[in-house]
Amino acid sequence: MCYEIPEFIVRHMTTAPAPPRSATEPPTSTPSSVLDWRVRFGVLSLIWGFSFLLIKVGTEGYAPFQVTLGRLVFGTLVVAAVLVVKRERLPRSPRIWLHLTVSALLLNALPFSLFAYAELSIPSTLAGICNATSPLWGMALSLVALSEDRPSRRRVAGLGIGFFGVLTVLGAWQGFSGLDLGGTAMALLASLSYPIGWIYVRRTLAGSGHSNLSLSGAQLLVATVELAVVTPLFTTFPSHFPVVPLLAIVALGALGTGLAFQLQYALVAEVGPTTAQMVTYFIPVIATGAGVAVLGESLSWSTPVGAVIVLAGAALTQPRRVSRTSRKSQGHPSGRTARQS
Repeated sequence: MCYEIPEFIVRHMTTAPAPPRSATEPPTSTPSSVLDWRVRFGVLSLIWGFSFLLIKVGTEGYAPFQVTLGRLVFGTLVVAAVLVVKRERLPRSPRIWLHLTVSALLLNALPFSLFAYAELSIPSTLAGICNATSPLWGMALSLVALSEDRPSRRRVAGLGIGFFGVLTVLGAWQGFSGLDLGGTAMALLASLSYPIGWIYVRRTLAGSGHSNLSLSGAQLLVATVELAVVTPLFTTFPSHFPVVPLLAIVALGALGTGLAFQLQYALVAEVGPTTAQMVTYFIPVIATGAGVAVLGESLSWSTPVGAVIVLAGAALTQPRRVSRTSRKSQGHPSGRTARQS
């Protein structure tokens, strides 16, 4: 469940100028000043690839909504700490908070919960591969919702190839025998929720003048409140707290949501969205390896073969690489919120 930024949205978003820095304000440091971007790219791939394993472990001791709520709480705490250190404020406009309520549902609360429920009945490996269909859903939706996004034959072909890969993963020629359709459908719906959320963000929050950190911190806070309201309605308070699943939830939130967000936007700012979103293609590979090696999940030949086809199709749906000169001239888009996996 990645939070990659679909370039078909990023490259059209309004660029908001950065506010002037006070002479007494200390410079803010970023992870890019410490580690090479390739190292951070690898760390981000590992964090998001292992997220599906952590979800599976978390649901062994807690209800799916509790896993999601814990994930959001710890992720929000990490981002809130960064907000305090950087002295950034949350948005104040009621209109922005209203839009964040919707984006928090589509980009955090809903997909996180769907993946948690899905992994009650499907392997973490399959959930990771379903997550890789998000760029395909994004391409399909952009044809309908984004009139200025004109598809090329290559991208349309990639869409067809990608969904053929989905059918291969699911074993369509066997009539989906042995497949839990409910769990798989929830994982695919979670992946679909991401591009829907990004399209909504683009239409409502692009160019708002607030930083990515401010908007994402607010969005995570709203998503946490949403789950805090829903969770007691469908679950009971745990009578005991299994340690290993609890640690998995803490890692899922602090690393997979809080830290990963910081790494993601630092990468986008440094190397651009096209390169940064390549992390999407490593996530299912890592998720599959982790599920098989750590959890002992079984793997049929159609799963890795179908995953390769899905990733090939997803790669074809992405716009061609923008040159570094062109990217600099466009500036660094602001007004984006966090999509976490």
